Amino acid sequence: MEGTCESLKSYKKRLDSAIGNPFLRQVMDNFAVAYRISRENAFEQMDVDALVKQVADVKAAAVENMAALLEQFTQKASACGVHVHLADTAEEANRIISEIAQKNSSKKIVKSKSMTAEETRLNQWLETKGLEVTETDLGEWIVQLRKEGPSHMVIPAIHLSRFQVADLFTDVTGTGQDPEIERLVKVARKALREKFVQADMGITGANYAVADTGTIGIVTNEGNARLVTTLPKVHVALVGIDKLVPTIADALTINRILPKNATGQAITSYVTWITGPSECTVTPSGKREMHIVFLDNGRSKIAADPEFSQVLQCVRCGACANVCPVYRMVGGHQMGHIYIGAIGLITTYFFHGLKNAKNLVKNCTNCGACKSVCAGGIDLPHLIKQVHARIQDETGHPLQSLMLAKVLKNRKLFHRLLRTAYLAQQPVVDRSDPSRTAHGGGSGRPSDPGFLRHLPMIFSSDHNFRRLPAIAGIPFRDRFARLNQPVDHPRFTIALFSGCVQDFVYPEHLEAAMRGFARQRINVVFPMNQSCCGLPAISMGETAAARDVALQNLEAMAVNGNNYDGVDYIVTLCASCASHLTQGVPRLLKDYAPEKAAAFAKKIVPFSVFMNDIVSIDAVSGPGRNTAFHSPCHLCRGMDVHQAPRDLIEKSGNRYIPTEEEETCCGFGGSFSTTFPAVSREILTRKLDDVMASNAELLVTECPGCVLQLKGGAAQQGRDINVCHISELLFP
Repeated sequence: MEGTCESLKSYKKRLDSAIGNPFLRQVMDNFAVAYRISRENAFEQMDVDALVKQVADVKAAAVENMAALLEQFTQKASACGVHVHLADTAEEANRIISEIAQKNSSKKIVKSKSMTAEETRLNQWLETKGLEVTETDLGEWIVQLRKEGPSHMVIPAIHLSRFQVADLFTDVTGTGQDPEIERLVKVARKALREKFVQADMGITGANYAVADTGTIGIVTNEGNARLVTTLPKVHVALVGIDKLVPTIADALTINRILPKNATGQAITSYVTWITGPSECTVTPSGKREMHIVFLDNGRSKIAADPEFSQVLQCVRCGACANVCPVYRMVGGHQMGHIYIGAIGLITTYFFHGLKNAKNLVKNCTNCGACKSVCAGGIDLPHLIKQVHARIQDETGHPLQSLMLAKVLKNRKLFHRLLRTAYLAQQPVVDRSDPSRTAHGGGSGRPSDPGFLRHLPMIFSSDHNFRRLPAIAGIPFRDRFARLNQPVDHPRFTIALFSGCVQDFVYPEHLEAAMRGFARQRINVVFPMNQSCCGLPAISMGETAAARDVALQNLEAMAVNGNNYDGVDYIVTLCASCASHLTQGVPRLLKDYAPEKAAAFAKKIVPFSVFMNDIVSIDAVSGPGRNTAFHSPCHLCRGMDVHQAPRDLIEKSGNRYIPTEEEETCCGFGGSFSTTFPAVSREILTRKLDDVMASNAELLVTECPGCVLQLKGGAAQQGRDINVCHISELLFP
């Protein structure tokens, strides 16, 4: 995967090319759906969260004691006759391996699949030394013949059709090949068996390095690794020091989750344990020569970093790519440098440098799907944003990022600009959207706008894949006093956190909620000094600005005291705000106001949870319309809320209709949709296709960003889908 250090413009062209490949799109889509089902089946009746925690604890402890484990492993393996080496850099690892080949007069090398060898570009190094290197994993052999890198850590050739492989094998063998998979496998088997027999050296990776026995473990499905380790006279294992674990029991704990998370298998076809060199009758010693080359390549530095040490808890299952909405659209060659998927967006920075990471790291919707399936319990979305912030700190912050930071830190300036934008947008406003004037605008007056008729010419046409909402003439904060009804003997007193989008763009969401609060005898307080939650600043790599905004909101929302004792709950209708306020704010303020941030976060409740689980509103009779729900990523994964919105749809007098893609990203992702509009468009289209297939009349969600994406996309594509916030469904 060369060329990932190019400009953002050329990187986008590569993404466009992938999106325009119909076969790639279809195979990625099929895989995403199949993986979801197979993973669910593999983990059926298992406590997945408990298992992930167990694996994370094992890996975290191993990372913390990596130096001691390496020393212990070296002693044990050396006692068994293994030569153990430590390489500080990728180049040093390659040099050590080429010197082993030279010393043993090895000319022909067979190799099993190893992402660590991909990391060091071992094949290229050895080939420059005049050695013949053959990959023996079928997928790896295919991409090697095509002179490509793997497009998935576990399934390297997932991007290719059997017809493409047949054409490739025809070129390689000089004989026309049948595209039937079984026949292609036989062709590969015949060609590779000859390589096994001729090889002088075999190279593998390892999934585990067990310290207390000096054992390495290799997990495969094809059995080629066993041939690589038993036929040649020399066996070299290239292993990252992050693969060290204390005991075989720890390795087996990880292996309980690795195949299930990677491919939906209960266990792989082969799990091979090697303790010392095996017998080899053609050598004077009667033993095969065995070397283990441990690779650091920055891992020790990562382990010492309190923020990023959890990266080394990765078990290389590839699940973060399997569920990634971006990977599903563009594949691995566009979603990584060497390592692909979410983990690749992080490790590229550490292993292959800032230049290769700077554009990749932006290609994330922050949907949290990767975190939800990570076998190592890594907070991948957070670390991706941290890498983005570090890169900007090192290279300089873009002008638009700096401007956003400055504006968000100054609430009065921010709100003044939004009010001014309402006036500036007038020449391009289309007021024909009835949902913004019936009750949504608060007054039903023509000054309450709908969509922008078109984007200003400074924007690329790529951004016209959805219609954008116009800023409301009267923000919610200016309507609150009129809407707020005094409540005698209230059931609850809440502070309402509006977020900037619902305050200034979609005040109708909040107005609907206010009607519901009044009916349920809820006393509402609206602190006027509240501002944006700060998540946009995080997305743009402006951590310092996000921290300043968090401190401002803590002060603004501290009703009747600093411990928030004046309110029962802080309710927000924006799932993104809810997730950031409960998780992001305490993390931002851990060194500034940890107790206050914790007290604040404890009060945050999403609207659907408040109305369904706390207030417990009664069901009403209604039109019984088929209603689908798009679960915002920050609601279903960020807040682990799944059932409450579905219950509320039924209580509204409508019929909840499940959809296949209910909990997959809509493609908005804040700044993601403006940075990568083509990818955002395709994710959105897949989502709308799924809703249309369900025959739902309504599409309901609980995040203004999702409303913006889904409603604007449906309008632009001419879809017969009515999109609204769940508050509007409940309290029209």
